[in-house]
Amino acid sequence: MKGKTTSQHLQKPMRLFLTVAVFLLTLSLSYGQQISINGNVTTSSGETLPGVNILEKGTSNGTVTDLDGNFTLSVASSKSVLLFSFIGYETQETIVGERSRVNITLLEDTKTLNEVVVIGYGTQREQDRISAISTIKTEDIVKTPATNAMQALQGRVAGVQIVSSGAPGSSPTVRVRGVGSFEGGAAPLYVVDGMFFTNIDFLNPNDIETLSVLKDASAAAIYGVRAANGVILITTKTGGYNQKPEIVYDGYVGMQVPQNVLKMANSQQFARYVNETGSPADIAFLNNSIQRYGRSRLDPNIPDVNTDWYSEIMSPASIQNHSLSFNGGGDRTRYSVGGSYFEQNGLMNERRNDYKRLNFRIKLDTDLKDWITVGGNLNISTAQRYNADDGAWFRAYNTVPIIPKYDPLNTGATASPFTLSNAQQIGYRGNQNPFYSILFSDNRNNIAKILGNFYADLELVPNKLSFKTAYNYSIDQINTRNVSFAYNDGVTENQSSLSRSNITRYDQIWDNFLTYTENFGKHSFTTVLGQSFRSETFEGLFARGEGLNPEPVRGQEQFWYLSNSTNLDLNSIGDTGGKLFFQSYFARIAYNYDDRYLLYGTIRRDGNNKFQQKWGNFATIGAGWVVTEESFFNVPAIDFLKFRGSWGQLGNDAINPSVGVPTLQENNLAINDVFTIGRRLNPTFDLIDRWETTVEQNFGLSARLFKERLSVEADYFIRDTRNLAVSIIPPVFRATERRSVGEIRNQGLELSLNWDERVNDNFSYFIGGNIATLKNTVLGLGGPSYLDGGSAEFRQRSIVGQPFSAFYGYEVDGVFQTQEQITGSGYTSEFISDNRLVPGDFIFKDQNGDGVINDLDRVVLGSFLPKLTYGLNAGFKYKNFDFSALFQSQRGHNILNRKRGEVIFTNDTNLDAELIDNLWRGAGTSDRYPSAAGLRKGWNQNMSSYFVEDGSYFRIQNVRMSYSVINREAFGVKFPDTRITLTAERPLTMFNYNGFNPEVADGIDRQTYPIPAIYTVGLNVKF
Repeated sequence: MKGKTTSQHLQKPMRLFLTVAVFLLTLSLSYGQQISINGNVTTSSGETLPGVNILEKGTSNGTVTDLDGNFTLSVASSKSVLLFSFIGYETQETIVGERSRVNITLLEDTKTLNEVVVIGYGTQREQDRISAISTIKTEDIVKTPATNAMQALQGRVAGVQIVSSGAPGSSPTVRVRGVGSFEGGAAPLYVVDGMFFTNIDFLNPNDIETLSVLKDASAAAIYGVRAANGVILITTKTGGYNQKPEIVYDGYVGMQVPQNVLKMANSQQFARYVNETGSPADIAFLNNSIQRYGRSRLDPNIPDVNTDWYSEIMSPASIQNHSLSFNGGGDRTRYSVGGSYFEQNGLMNERRNDYKRLNFRIKLDTDLKDWITVGGNLNISTAQRYNADDGAWFRAYNTVPIIPKYDPLNTGATASPFTLSNAQQIGYRGNQNPFYSILFSDNRNNIAKILGNFYADLELVPNKLSFKTAYNYSIDQINTRNVSFAYNDGVTENQSSLSRSNITRYDQIWDNFLTYTENFGKHSFTTVLGQSFRSETFEGLFARGEGLNPEPVRGQEQFWYLSNSTNLDLNSIGDTGGKLFFQSYFARIAYNYDDRYLLYGTIRRDGNNKFQQKWGNFATIGAGWVVTEESFFNVPAIDFLKFRGSWGQLGNDAINPSVGVPTLQENNLAINDVFTIGRRLNPTFDLIDRWETTVEQNFGLSARLFKERLSVEADYFIRDTRNLAVSIIPPVFRATERRSVGEIRNQGLELSLNWDERVNDNFSYFIGGNIATLKNTVLGLGGPSYLDGGSAEFRQRSIVGQPFSAFYGYEVDGVFQTQEQITGSGYTSEFISDNRLVPGDFIFKDQNGDGVINDLDRVVLGSFLPKLTYGLNAGFKYKNFDFSALFQSQRGHNILNRKRGEVIFTNDTNLDAELIDNLWRGAGTSDRYPSAAGLRKGWNQNMSSYFVEDGSYFRIQNVRMSYSVINREAFGVKFPDTRITLTAERPLTMFNYNGFNPEVADGIDRQTYPIPAIYTVGLNVKF
């Protein structure tokens, strides 16, 4: 500063002051030069529109129209662009120019027809769609508090059956249009951002942008050999171009509450039943309980014990989910980054049976040049699942109520934390107490999944020809540890054991395809030509050891390793693996003439190294006719009407291949006391050298009526699956062999109706429903007329002309009330005598009238596949308040009540209260259940309709209420947009089945995890 004058010292501050003054003056002048405009907004019919949002593009400057549709707004200049937006109408923009008044007519939004639906390897306008595709909105997916997003589909999509599961971390059973395989399962193919999966348990439902169900062959055939059971197509969320950065938190906390808890017989009911059986042993056990635990003061004939085992092992449990995402984008780049945490605790008490999952994802798209876009996403999921002891549900049903949970007299038993009771100490054969398996075992799965995707999309010819290459890689690892602790139940010493397994899958897919679009005159078409390479690698290690040292105890998991085992089970050590390669070529063409006539076709050629038949071709063709585009069609109420039909082929390679040849079998025997070795030809061998193939025809219509308020979707399909792998018994030889000779048909009708109307600015509502029928029929078994399944005691049989794996046995025609009724039953006297029939026994229907009951009188008793499913949904929005409700039902299916059937194997167990209260106790008392003594007779234990019950149910599936706080300010500070939500999932289920829940995946209810009702409170905040 030395040597400078005072004036020099002032030069810099003066220049700064003058600069600021000029800037403020310029800003003031520019503000003063703003243009004031006014105008009016109307509909196409001339009605004024109040509440229309008007925004100066690129700014936060805006206003809304008043009750008469008028507005006034000041804008920066004549170059300003105004955006007009209103719910139910198309957004419109206009340049101000030299006008001082701007009048706008908004058109009703017909975007439902112009919406783009996601299909395999591309997209398609809804108007051009020929296939049976159902798309679920993101807001409907997140309504359901569940581990797996597929649970949200229950009751929402016609033709898709969802069977719930209550176990933490478990996935529901999903069937699209029935079951079409004997051993390949019925699970659909999941395609997540281009990668194939068998389930989506790793995916946070909040991360899903779109979920489409490709139901028919024309939609799914482009996925070839993996698509026979339908395809679930999922894209994950991304940001938007020119989207301001936003931070979104979405989460909920709630409780799972056991519902429809089965009421078991209490001690008084059980004692009555035991005395009625007349069994000296069981009566003695009852007396032993009285001697050990004392007499009840209320009833001296029963012990002072009355244990409700379901209440002991089960209680409400918590559930929560939290997700945080960051989204946005600029002119050339968009992004979405997020993470989530999900936790579901199990209903089973005193046992680790919970599920925790942590997800991280990032998705990025960038327009490097005008002609090339690159992008990718990474989805990482780590989870830990502790499995419940499913057998405990079964034991809770069977354990007698006349023993307590804890028994201080059982001094020889291991105490954890107190001494458990043992039914053997009052005479029963087993300890029965379910807490031995609950407390003295631990089953954990550590699960890690990584999905990575990278793509490049090149526009070779603008708006005509593009090329896309996409590489997907996934790693899926499950590390399982199953520990059984050493314990003594007072009678038996049980040794500790440890099982370990590690299963890893490495899958990759590389897709390359060209898309060409051409429009000329009234003609337009889009073609896709592509190639796909896929490899699947599987590796697994298995081992088991016994007698761990030190003995495993909770809190010391650092010792739970096979290195501490004193005895490795060599028969349980395994090291396995395999690798499959797939090479595919595919093509698709979609043709549109004048928006009236539509043609659609795909073909895919798949090759792999799994079967001897290396290559397979899968094709489809379809056509559509948009009737409303015809000049002769003039029905004012019908806005859009399209008829469509298709035929196609799909493949299923989810079966085990096996190719063999006749072999020589060694037989040794003694001839004249000399050991002789001989050989004979064994001509039986498996021959499964190809995939199963589905051929499907679909006929449907799509319609929009009453100014698009009502949408209609209807489809009728016939799906035949051929080359089914089945086990048959060849003539002469009694061995079984697998052949690709079976055929199953699934056919049905699907109908969806939805009404959506905006009444005024403050109120809108919707109501809709869907219904689907299903007829499942076995068409062929390669010669035999039937194929047995299930156990010998509870037979299931697939009969040509009947449903797959139907329940099979005698038809109960009542209960014998008197000896005279038995004599006049039509049974022969010899048959009555041989079976010692007495009043209180079942009457089995003599189907062929020959006077005896034998195999010729067995009939189909029902199927676990529902013949009818339907869903109903309704809701409304009033200002910032939203309400929605979903109802769903499945009907026409049956459940085998194996819990009741266990009396076949052991009769010293408890029974459910409904059965004991309604046993036959004399003429006229019951025509449904046998007597107490009759329950234990072999005659009444035959597989019959007594064990097969109606599984139909009606459920309130989901009720949801929310309140939104939007565009609110306090003390000059803008609040973030906030929504508070209350949800009830499965609050009420009505059914007649004698069990926890009528949802049983395979129809056999023995130890099914209960399905709870879930009540949550949620919060969504957007910054």
